[in-house]
Amino acid sequence: MISLARHRLTPAETGPALRALSEWTPADAPSGGLHPGDVGWQLRFGDAAFFLWTDGTAPAAVGFLDGPVLRVTAAPDADLEALAADAEELGNDQCDGLPMPGWGFDEEAWAVLSWTPRPVTSRAQPVGESDAADRVLVQRSAFAGSTFTVERWRTMKESPAGGLAVETLVRTPSGEPAAAATGWFAGAGRCGLLEPVGTHPDHRGHGYGRDAVLGACAALAERGSSAVAVLTPAGNEAAVALYRSAGFTVLRENHDRVRPRPA
Repeated sequence: MISLARHRLTPAETGPALRALSEWTPADAPSGGLHPGDVGWQLRFGDAAFFLWTDGTAPAAVGFLDGPVLRVTAAPDADLEALAADAEELGNDQCDGLPMPGWGFDEEAWAVLSWTPRPVTSRAQPVGESDAADRVLVQRSAFAGSTFTVERWRTMKESPAGGLAVETLVRTPSGEPAAAATGWFAGAGRCGLLEPVGTHPDHRGHGYGRDAVLGACAALAERGSSAVAVLTPAGNEAAVALYRSAGFTVLRENHDRVRPRPA
């Protein structure tokens, strides 16, 4: 009988995990868990750790700890019961992507939206090395507490997932960085992912975020993505409205599993 084994991976060792996630990515928005882009965005941290579960020599699941949340995706034929039992030993309080027996559901819902490729027009431009500082400026301005830096941007781009990333930047008429989006390719005929998207607070309400989104979506479609997915808190009405304005459709809402509290 083949036993399930869990391996801890460094960023440099994530190639097999990324390939497995790409193979498991469907044509439309995944139902939960990880996309290769989730790992790609996490790879901005040079000391990030990831998990690869194997059943014999075959990948069975990929995951990483995102604060208190274990985010994981399993192979279509994986033994979910065995994976859940092993994942519970990691000590996380929440789980996204595995049906954890006896666990409840988090109250916060995540809206899953999907975009179907179509012709678009956008003011967005690709992000190159010369744009890195402005790309970082948008991220840090859009998200309170962001620790993104040019060095971390380079770490992400030089990681095993760097080739999967497409990035767009939208500037104001005077050249100021206004909005940015990072998209992730999972292979031709598979769903791409937006992670993250941000608009500088000084430039909101002018359609810059929408253009950044459409630019990234178009770039993914050009590479062969069958659709593009994005997840955002369902209660974030402004974000949901942004994606709807770009042609996204809300497919469903997901809830993380929550470990029961001791009595």
